[in-house]
Amino acid sequence: MNCRVVVEAAVPVFDVETEEEAIRIAISKTGEMLNPDLNYVEINMGERTSPSGEELPPAFIAADEALVALELEMTVFNVEREEHASRIARKEIGQRLENIPLEVLEVEVLEDEEDAEEEDAESADEQDDQESDDVLPEFEDLLE
Repeated sequence: MNCRVVVEAAVPVFDVETEEEAIRIAISKTGEMLNPDLNYVEINMGERTSPSGEELPPAFIAADEALVALELEMTVFNVEREEHASRIARKEIGQRLENIPLEVLEVEVLEDEEDAEEEDAESADEQDDQESDDVLPEFEDLLE
């Protein structure tokens, strides 16, 4: 089984003035820590909300220092369970992002290619059977 795992990271950034600058620096800093070993990890801005449900920017700035919420997404192959996939993703990402807190947000089971190919082949066979019944007249009908 293959899974797509999304991990939230709280990345500290220093000497920033705006939220956009903090986000840009956090993405760059995270990319440097992950590359070249984990260049397949996608880095996106995280989503934060207040307790009342109001959307907040992914960066919180105080005294020219920021804490930026980033979502790191990776695919984990050949796992037995979703929990196993989340542990692997946290370990792989956590080894490169030292002193950065991580939390697994989402684990999505991906459809295996073999299963998808089998389903496609079955649906194609069914369509062929339906088309042959509907489109081709009987040979005897053609002679008459």
